[in-house]
Amino acid sequence: MTKTIATSQLTNNDLDQLTAVRNESDSPQMRAVLDRVIASARHGHDIAELSTAAVVSPQEAADSLGMSRTHLYKLLDRGVLPFHRVGSHRKIQASDLVEFRAQREADKKELAERFASQDRTRKSAIDEIADLL
Repeated sequence: MTKTIATSQLTNNDLDQLTAVRNESDSPQMRAVLDRVIASARHGHDIAELSTAAVVSPQEAADSLGMSRTHLYKLLDRGVLPFHRVGSHRKIQASDLVEFRAQREADKKELAERFASQDRTRKSAIDEIADLL
């Protein structure tokens, strides 16, 4: 059973207080959780609790990941995201969805860091060439 928290009832003052709690936390995990909650609330998105033992439909998974159902089916067909069948329907374990999302975020971060490193290397090379001229 999924529980949903309507963020429309939260005021800016509530969110500022939550941000203060986030900033005081020594735990990176707690800060990450609060960052997601605060960002979702500031964007007007409700927050849903989903048990990792739950199963979701491809449409629910696609909505959760912010992608089209067609794209999600491509990921399922390629084996990027595990699923099982219930009759003719595909179902995805919420724990697999959480793991996929975490890996996707890590991949995005790694790619951004790689691009940033390339940019620094490029700027350094340009500076060296400029010094030689």
